[in-house]
Amino acid sequence: MSVENGTVGFVRACAASELEEDTPRRVELDGVPVSVVRTAGEVFAINDICSHANVSLSEGEVEDCQIECWLHGSSFDLRTGKPSGLPATRPVPVYPVKIVGDDVLVSVTQES
Repeated sequence: MSVENGTVGFVRACAASELEEDTPRRVELDGVPVSVVRTAGEVFAINDICSHANVSLSEGEVEDCQIECWLHGSSFDLRTGKPSGLPATRPVPVYPVKIVGDDVLVSVTQES
């Protein structure tokens, strides 16, 4: 657990330099599957499991701050986790992100 710069509860997910724009990266943090995404100059962390079909969101496309589930086409807002269309009706958790140097830190114990 890191305590530097107010990062208690945050764990390292990856290096920011490893993230490609609009390309989700799946990581597992404390047993939680997380998709980390750099888009529009920001980095987001969202639970990697679609609330509709129980498949990995990190295998989907990212566009306009949304991540699309590859199986049925539901998209989720990377900021809020809310679905923007059917068939998904339930949001997925999103997690706070901090960038410290080149480290992307995520707290899976706090949902945004």
